[in-house]
Amino acid sequence: MLGKQISDGKGKITGQRVLSSDPLQIETSFSESGLVMGVEAMEMGTFVSIPKPGGALYGEGNGVLMTKGGEMATWKGFGVGRQDANGGMSWRGCLYFQTQSTGKFAPLNNATAVFEFDTDAEGNTAGKAWKWE
Repeated sequence: MLGKQISDGKGKITGQRVLSSDPLQIETSFSESGLVMGVEAMEMGTFVSIPKPGGALYGEGNGVLMTKGGEMATWKGFGVGRQDANGGMSWRGCLYFQTQSTGKFAPLNNATAVFEFDTDAEGNTAGKAWKWE
């Protein structure tokens, strides 16, 4: 069952590169800031996407969430992305979190979440996640 929203951030794609041309693999990195577990946080992530039949992309990635107070959590994720009519991408998928935090991020340890991650043609990003209970 879907639980409460745990993150809401906005940011930018910070880099892209082709890892392989056969099969095609594209690496994308991003940085966002926003609220995670009700606390201002910064997120950095990198994922690798692979084209699939029908125009979708399959992606897997890793990331880190950090607060100014020193709390950290990491995530591993996977999802499916589709290009929109304006040149952006719309991703939907799942995240698995780990943390040693005993503060606000403590509930993220071994938690699973579903996410929405959207980009526009200019490289702006918007991400949201909901805990999967």
